[in-house]
Amino acid sequence: MKHTLKFIINFLLLVSATAFSQTVTNVDSLPKTTVVKDTAVPVYPQRYGLRVGVDLYRLARSFYEDGYKGIELVGDYRLKKKLYAAAELGTLDYTIDEPQLNYTTKGSYLKIGVDYNTYENWLDMENMIYVGGRYGFSSFSQTLNTYTVYQNSNIDGTGNYLTDVTINADREYKALSAHWVEFVAGLKAELFNNVFLGFSLRLNYLITDKKPTDFDNLYIPGFNRTYDGKFGVGLNYTISYFIPLYKKQPVKPETN
Repeated sequence: MKHTLKFIINFLLLVSATAFSQTVTNVDSLPKTTVVKDTAVPVYPQRYGLRVGVDLYRLARSFYEDGYKGIELVGDYRLKKKLYAAAELGTLDYTIDEPQLNYTTKGSYLKIGVDYNTYENWLDMENMIYVGGRYGFSSFSQTLNTYTVYQNSNIDGTGNYLTDVTINADREYKALSAHWVEFVAGLKAELFNNVFLGFSLRLNYLITDKKPTDFDNLYIPGFNRTYDGKFGVGLNYTISYFIPLYKKQPVKPETN
């Protein structure tokens, strides 16, 4: 509503200024080399500052999914009109129960990079439809809790049958790490004054990781589940608050 009222007021000012100029002189009678400048076009100072928030997806998942405890803090800082420095910092304690394995991944991660806003805002709006990239690093441990093996069992001497046997391993692997890069695409929309709701999708590519000697990094904090050893995907839903630090006056283009 605020932006709509501003737009209507500025439009009325533009119409009034145009009508007044036509009563003073006939624009068509001016020489072709004369430049008529539109002084009624509004120019809003661009705000620069820090936006900080939290990932709602991981926060909510910690309440409704057994074995999952995670949180991710997000932030970005406006460098130029469309360029932002961005980062995510998180921790994870996740126990995964699969048909043949039960294991726990525990650790923290940091992702840093940039976002480029492709959206052209109207007036003084600050919404974003962006693409970007991240470099991610994670330090973590993995614990193999149990695993299942299949054994042949002879019942009454009539034949062999496969029987699954669960082994309690309780084997922990410490000092593990991983490095990766991410392609990011997302959006941020201002719900209220300085409060933004965001969503992003991530495509990850694993550069290198330190693996256990007789196990594998099946789930890496920040990277998520590994597919074919190199690729991963992720998403987040964020709520964040913008802290304005200063303003820049944009260069107003001349209109002929």
